[in-house]
Amino acid sequence: MASMAAIFTRAPTPAAHFPKTHQARPAARLELHLPRPCQVGTRMRGGGARCHLIDPDGGALVDLVVPEGPAREARRREALLADLPRVKLSRIDLEWVHVLSEGWASPLRGFMREAEFLQTLHFNCLRLEDGTAVNMSVPIVLAIDDSQKRAIGDRRRVLLVDANNKPVAILSDIEVYKHNKEERIARTWGTTAPGLPYVEEAIASAGNWLIGGDLEVLERIKYDDGLDQYRLSPAELREEFARRNADAVFAFQLRNPVHNGHALLMSDTRRCLLEMGYKNPVLLLHPLGGYTKADDVPLRWRMKQHEKVLEEGVLDPEATVVAIFPSPMHYAGPTEVQWHAKSRKNAGANFYIVGRDPAGMSHPIEKRDLYDAEHGKKVLSMAPGLEKLNILPFRVAAYDKKQMKMAFFDPSRTQDFLFISGTKMRTLAKKGESPPDGFMCRGGWKVLVEYYDSLVPSEGEKLREAVPA
Repeated sequence: MASMAAIFTRAPTPAAHFPKTHQARPAARLELHLPRPCQVGTRMRGGGARCHLIDPDGGALVDLVVPEGPAREARRREALLADLPRVKLSRIDLEWVHVLSEGWASPLRGFMREAEFLQTLHFNCLRLEDGTAVNMSVPIVLAIDDSQKRAIGDRRRVLLVDANNKPVAILSDIEVYKHNKEERIARTWGTTAPGLPYVEEAIASAGNWLIGGDLEVLERIKYDDGLDQYRLSPAELREEFARRNADAVFAFQLRNPVHNGHALLMSDTRRCLLEMGYKNPVLLLHPLGGYTKADDVPLRWRMKQHEKVLEEGVLDPEATVVAIFPSPMHYAGPTEVQWHAKSRKNAGANFYIVGRDPAGMSHPIEKRDLYDAEHGKKVLSMAPGLEKLNILPFRVAAYDKKQMKMAFFDPSRTQDFLFISGTKMRTLAKKGESPPDGFMCRGGWKVLVEYYDSLVPSEGEKLREAVPA
């Protein structure tokens, strides 16, 4: 890579006031917007210098969890004594409560009311009181059915409960409005073709009404699956970046095992940031931890694989923070990749790595990709509300048969490269076969093989299906 500056592109800054439209003109030159340098005068606990991180949307992180102590218990008792109408949360609803509660969707303070829902669907933005816009491309909504709507009546608050009827949150100053599923699906995915995984899981059988309001979460969302220590909130991540004196944070979103091509990209990005003058750029390796489709490798196995990548030194543990991103996955391509980038900005990342066909999938009916593979990075370079986030386009890596390792693809010697797709990787792992040396660290590959072995039924047993996330 000759120069990192040569691959960081931004489109002209959109008009500040929303929802006025703007003309995106081709940039006259490639331009890199650098974050502010480390503010040496600011101190942190332990006496070290604290670096300035990119501001969250709206200027401050939202925290919707009621503080521990008497106030929390009083709030819980008050909600129960008030005999509020109850809305039972699905697993995906609970993941969205988690996302909202920790400020990943800042400045959103609860499930969307109609005005926020329509702005998201039609503009991929929310307008703030001062007229400025923040990016918001994915609707964060809660559906209810006709009977729940009748039970709520004219009440202004409802109690959200989990599958075991345990109180989770209070939704106040509520607004109930029509859930136009067809419009939501068409505008989020660009198609209403049957077979979209998130639609099948979370929308198709959902209620015909949406309920929005201000959210108070009664305690921090935990899953008790042995992975909660990795579920760092945006505030905790910012604290960790400050503790490490990071002067740049670059985020990598993934929902697959890490192979050495991914590692090459991340390591090379850090090298280039160092060459640009940063002293301590830190990688946020941020696997998606919410709903994923059933044929994706489940979160527990992915985290085991990521641990091996760090243990074997494929990535530098001192320059890497591994944490779980709690959002559900939509597979909505250029629409969803904006959400992935925006939420990492709220966690303090000022650089975001984007690859080919981010958040994409195959068309559910036709034999083709659902989205243009290049549109994700192009949309990110123009997206309103993401102007201060530096977009790092993915360089294509493949297995170099001459060097016997993953390397950046050289089109002048195409015959020397082997492209190992995700499908090919899964096929090898299912068969217990090994990829070429240098494709993935040995420990990481062993974890992947163990996962697929766990799906093979013993004699007389039925095949166990992959469990999402």
